[in-house]
Amino acid sequence: MHVDMNAFFASVEQRRHPEYRGKPVVVGADPKGGGGRGVVSTASYEARKFGIKSGMPISRAWQLCPKCIFVPVNFRLYLEVSARIMEILRKYADKFEQIGIDEAFLEVTEKARSMRVAQNIARIIKNEIREKEGLTCSVGIAPNKSVAKIASDFKKPDGLTVVAPDDVEKFLFPMPANSLWGVGRKTAKALEDMGIATIGDIVKAGPARLKARFGKAGLWFYETARGIDESEVVEEWEPKSVGREVTFERDTDDSNVVFIALEELAHDVHKEAVESKYRFRTVDIKVRYEDFQTHTHSKTLPFHTDSFDIFLGTAKALLEPFLYSEKKIRLIGVRVSNLSRGEKQKTLCGK
Repeated sequence: MHVDMNAFFASVEQRRHPEYRGKPVVVGADPKGGGGRGVVSTASYEARKFGIKSGMPISRAWQLCPKCIFVPVNFRLYLEVSARIMEILRKYADKFEQIGIDEAFLEVTEKARSMRVAQNIARIIKNEIREKEGLTCSVGIAPNKSVAKIASDFKKPDGLTVVAPDDVEKFLFPMPANSLWGVGRKTAKALEDMGIATIGDIVKAGPARLKARFGKAGLWFYETARGIDESEVVEEWEPKSVGREVTFERDTDDSNVVFIALEELAHDVHKEAVESKYRFRTVDIKVRYEDFQTHTHSKTLPFHTDSFDIFLGTAKALLEPFLYSEKKIRLIGVRVSNLSRGEKQKTLCGK
């Protein structure tokens, strides 16, 4: 079973502000009358009717719907709501795997010995989330994780789709190729260039052709397109990284402005990591120039640490080469990954 909250951030804002219900809501950066920087985080279904999508420049969203209600991201609130929803889901699962702030897999084989019982459990889950949190979710039920994830997206919002084992191919094959888990925008374009439009076309292409174009990922596409996925629901979910980024009000080549922004971002990232009791080993930097060319650079330390000094020093060293470009900087981001929990280890500076 895959459970996915519907337009989660926007739905939480509509719940918090009843006057927003039924209206187009965009969660993200301040549009500043069409001149804002940054991107759309989430758009309500009412806003999506205007063509607004997650990841779209906020200025473009304002052009499409200047009458939309634009609200800033309130990540702390969304985390609190998410935690309560995940506790609801967890009690109905034999095994539980959270894969994001607003979605999770539930293994329900022991609790539901048939698809009919699983469907009843899904209805109970949907009702409990609606009654306790005032939010809706979409649920997909299938023999494995990849098909269940596609099924949860089939009838949104507030959907419930059941795919029986004998109906997997009939369900999958007519679907667009980008419905397949792991097929993003670039991969979908590459498949289109190969004459592949549907999941059924992926199967027809065959494993050899797909592997030649996409490597091992091509074999994954072939297997999941046939409805084969033996990956298990993993009990414990941990975030892979903690990061922040900022888009400057104006493109800048002032190194002082960039370093000040980096330090502010680093403080936020470090605080979240430490409060979550994470140590990190890899530091990543992201830089986007005025022409939208984006570069990343990372360094993996020989140890795990929670030292802010080591984190900031590493981040500054990674960022510095990007400041010698003749192009102005539009965005910077910093992230820690390769996370671990456990006993505090010594670091090079003894902290």
